[in-house]
Amino acid sequence: MSNDATKERDFFTDRSVLLDPYLWLDESREKGRVRKLDSRDVLMVTGFAEASEVLLNRDTFSSAIAAAGPTAPLPFEPQGGDITEQIAEHHHKFVGSEQFISYDGSRHTASRSLLRSLFMPSRLRANEEYMRELADRMVGGAVSKGQSEIISELATPYVTLVIGDLLGVPAEDRAILFEGVTSGPQPGSIDDADAGSSLMQIAQQIGKLFFGYIEDRRANPRSDVLTELASAEYPDGSVPTTQELVMLAVFLFAAGQDTSAKLLGNAIRYLAENTAMQATLREYPVKIHAFIEEMLRLEGSTKVTFRVARKDTHIGDVAVPAGTRVVSSLAGANHDPARWADPHAFVLERPKIMEHLAFGRGAHTCIGAALARAEVRVILERLLARTSRIALSEAHHGPPGKRELHYEPSYIIRGLESLHVELTGK
Repeated sequence: MSNDATKERDFFTDRSVLLDPYLWLDESREKGRVRKLDSRDVLMVTGFAEASEVLLNRDTFSSAIAAAGPTAPLPFEPQGGDITEQIAEHHHKFVGSEQFISYDGSRHTASRSLLRSLFMPSRLRANEEYMRELADRMVGGAVSKGQSEIISELATPYVTLVIGDLLGVPAEDRAILFEGVTSGPQPGSIDDADAGSSLMQIAQQIGKLFFGYIEDRRANPRSDVLTELASAEYPDGSVPTTQELVMLAVFLFAAGQDTSAKLLGNAIRYLAENTAMQATLREYPVKIHAFIEEMLRLEGSTKVTFRVARKDTHIGDVAVPAGTRVVSSLAGANHDPARWADPHAFVLERPKIMEHLAFGRGAHTCIGAALARAEVRVILERLLARTSRIALSEAHHGPPGKRELHYEPSYIIRGLESLHVELTGK
C-alpha cells in the first residue's frame, strides 16, 4: 500500500474531517487516547479522563495558546523541563494574547471576576423575560411563514439580540454588531490559519462601539450592565483599562453569539429528524433541559480547546515534555466509550450527563454556560409549543440518514452553515 493511502488525514485541514470529525476522533482514540499526530507536532487527547485531567491542571498546562490554536509555533524555543517563566515573558507574542481565554493564573482569575456579575442567577432571570418575548415573536413569525432557514433567520439573530440585551447594547446598534460577528472567516477554518486571528477581525469591527459605551458609562453612569462593567474593579482594588474591558466585552459578544447559535442549530436539526423526540418534549417540556444536555454532549458547538505544557509531565501514561502543544478534544471526550455507553447514540436523561465537557472543565469552564443553556431552552420551549411538526425542507434532499446538511469547515466549531425547515403550527 502506498504512503499516501496510509497517511492520516489532517485534523486541521482535511475537509472531510472538518465537516464530520467523529469517525476520525474514534480512529485517533483507538491509536492512543493521548498521542502525537502524524502530520503535526501536537498532542491529541481524545479520552474523557485524560482531557479532564488537562483542563483541570492549570498549574501544569498554560492557556497561552487557547486563542492562537496549536498550529502556530511557540514564539520562543523552550529551554529545560519547566518553561513557566518563558511563557510569562513571551506571553504578549502569542496570537490572541490579549484575549480572555489566553490568560493564565491570577490574571485570568481577576478578569473572570469582572464578568461574574453579568451571569448571576438574578441577572439571567431578568434577561430571561426578554428572551421569552423575543423568542415568541421570532418563532411566531417563522411559523406564520411555514418555514425558516434556522441559522440566519432565527438562531443567529436571536442569540445576538439576547447577548446585546444582557450587555445593555443600544437597540439601534445591534444590527451593526450582528454584521460584525457574522462576517469574516469562521474560527478554526481553512481560511483562518491562526484561530486567534478571527476574533481580532471582529474586535476591529465592533471594538470601537464598545470603547464608546465604556467611556460613556464611566462619564455618565446608568443602571445597566455596561455601567457595571465600566465601573468594575479587580479584586485587589485596581481599575482595568478601557481596552481591557473592551476586549472582554467583545469576547463575550462574539464567542457567546457563535457557540450558542450553533448549538441551537444542531438541536433543531436533531428535532427535525426525530418526530418522536418532538412529541416527547411537547408532552413533557420539563425534559427540554435533559435534551439540551445530551445535545451538548453529542453535538456540542465547540470541538476542541488548546493548552501548552509548562513543565515536563504525563497525561495518562504518556510522557509530555515542557513546551508540548496539546489539543484537548471536547468532542472526542464526549464520545469516549470508556465514559459513555453507546456514545454516538442520543439518550434522553442519560445518567450523569452533567459531567460532559461541552463547556470545558476547571478554571476556564465557559463563563456563559448558564446563559447558553437558558437561551436555547427558552427558544426551544416556544418553538415546540407553537408547532405540531418540525421537518427538514426539500432543500436538504436525499433519503433519511443521507441528508445534505452542510457544516462549517472548522476544526474548532461544530455548526451548520444553513438549516432549512418546514414548520406546521398548531
